[in-house]
Amino acid sequence: MPDLDSALAREIRQKKPFRSARHEATLGLLKTVDLLRRREAEVMEPFGVTDQQYNVLRILRGAGRDGLPTLEIAHRMIERTPGITRLIDRLEKKGLVVRRRCETDRRQVYCVLAPAGSRLLARMDAPIAKTDALLAALSDAEVATLIRLLDSLRAGLAKDSTRRKA
Repeated sequence: MPDLDSALAREIRQKKPFRSARHEATLGLLKTVDLLRRREAEVMEPFGVTDQQYNVLRILRGAGRDGLPTLEIAHRMIERTPGITRLIDRLEKKGLVVRRRCETDRRQVYCVLAPAGSRLLARMDAPIAKTDALLAALSDAEVATLIRLLDSLRAGLAKDSTRRKA
């Protein structure tokens, strides 16, 4: 049974024992993700983009000159969002993304990184690279273990999601 003297219990001022070690781990993971997101948001804020907007720009940079259809961008997002169209609308309004109709299938729209988006990402590269330091409390071996554990957890969640849909 998890005790009330764990780091997480102290951080969130938990008065009762956690339901289980898995519950404590889940809450610890969520708390950690929140802290990481806030720290990354601090880095992105001066550039006028959110983490989701940055994610779209990064995906489009990787896609190259051909760009990607909106739904493909949505599938590649780190954090899934039901409002991908509105997200791209905002980036287009800022002049960071350009939409183009597919010449072979006029129903399909491709999103391409605009020159201004490319310049913005270039300015963001160094500050974003410094966010690697957010995991400085872990050794290289611990980071490798964390990656494996997160991979296993996502794979298990994906299987569970597939079973629920069936």
